[in-house]
Amino acid sequence: MNYERDMAIDESGLDVEWLAQPRLMMKYAQIASETKRKADLKKEELEIVKAQLDSAVRANPEQYGIVKVTESAIQSAIILQEQYQTISKELIDARYEQDMARYAVQAVGDRKDALENLVRLHGAQYFAGPRIPRDLDKEWEAKIKQDEANAKVRINRRR
Repeated sequence: MNYERDMAIDESGLDVEWLAQPRLMMKYAQIASETKRKADLKKEELEIVKAQLDSAVRANPEQYGIVKVTESAIQSAIILQEQYQTISKELIDARYEQDMARYAVQAVGDRKDALENLVRLHGAQYFAGPRIPRDLDKEWEAKIKQDEANAKVRINRRR
């Protein structure tokens, strides 16, 4: 993902930007879907590890430093296990990636809005520079003189 490049808009090529917009939205939507899937799978993995640790702690509470078996003591023992902490951190990272991808999809939507507004501004000639009225008589005379000069040069070259 090259977020900075993908979000940039070339105001002089709005037609090209519009052609790229749907592909860009699909690209980021796929990334967002993939990061959501990874976060969901990591959450499922954490739940499985938690269930396995719950069973292990209940089977041998002394091995986990539990003197009196209570739900609170079992949950605390589970959270203290390295395997649980590792997967929990991986889930936090996966959720972060999921959030960033979701916000990137929103930014592509904002980019679409910006493109729409730029097209409106372009239609209203917002980007047009000052215009000097054309003097067609002078331009026609200049063209005739240029054509005559070009004709003389061609004649001289043939000689």
